[in-house]
Amino acid sequence: MLQFSVFRAHLTHSRARLLSPQANPVNFDEYCQQKAAPPGSSTYYALRQAPVARQPLLTALFALRREFEETVKETTDPTIGRTKLAWWQKEAAALAAGEPTHPVSQALAAHLPDVQAEYPALQGIIAGFEMDLDQARYLDYPNLRRYMAGVGGTFASVVARATAHEPSQAASWAAPLGEALMLAQIVVELGNDARHGRIYIPIDEMQRFNVTAADLINRKYTDAFTEMMRFQTARARDAIRKALDALPVGERHSQSTLRALAALALALLDEIERDGYHVLHQRIALTPIRKLWVAWRAARKH
Repeated sequence: MLQFSVFRAHLTHSRARLLSPQANPVNFDEYCQQKAAPPGSSTYYALRQAPVARQPLLTALFALRREFEETVKETTDPTIGRTKLAWWQKEAAALAAGEPTHPVSQALAAHLPDVQAEYPALQGIIAGFEMDLDQARYLDYPNLRRYMAGVGGTFASVVARATAHEPSQAASWAAPLGEALMLAQIVVELGNDARHGRIYIPIDEMQRFNVTAADLINRKYTDAFTEMMRFQTARARDAIRKALDALPVGERHSQSTLRALAALALALLDEIERDGYHVLHQRIALTPIRKLWVAWRAARKH
């Protein structure tokens, strides 16, 4: 009963935040909040589980990732995408040199204790997203993992180091979780990605299940598609659970945001499975109240 009362109080507070007007002009923290975690999003509730003092830094990191993602996935001309990513490479260097110009970079300069130490990781994340401009398909799982390592694993490592008790060890257990979260995202975004010409399910796996790219683009649901999605969902779920089990006991509390994201991904995979994997014509999502409950409960689970 006490636990539910605390949760209800947390819900009331969240509703107040959702309804409160922005009284001040937009600054870099507000920009990052709007970019990375709009109210009602999974990231919004996951970030609320982090220590208050660390939320601005984590929000800025997720905002940076969102900037990279928009650059490659919402740009139809690869040449323009490369130009924008090249600009971000220069901006990352400017950030490391203490001369940021973009609101997200300015937020990181204000909140990231050692910007220069994370500079190589930021370059690695950009390189990961650059792969989206070079290829829209992956031959097999090892090739896909190269992409997931940069976009998911390296990013999760940076996020983990922001709150870890032993940051130097974070990559060993955070990177697998970041890659696992990417596997879940591939399942969730399959239809939308296919409509934009990107298919992240490896070619050899699609051939194994006798599913074609045209099937995905044309939103064709078949028994073969269901079997393929059952495999993809099971792999993502198993990878997330394995990565969570590998989290050091001493770091579980410090990683409340990543654990909340993992719990939200697992809940969404369950929802997609219950819906029969109908992800080609719609984006299945959890309700905001369920997101809040799942994230809140996951952050307090030991």
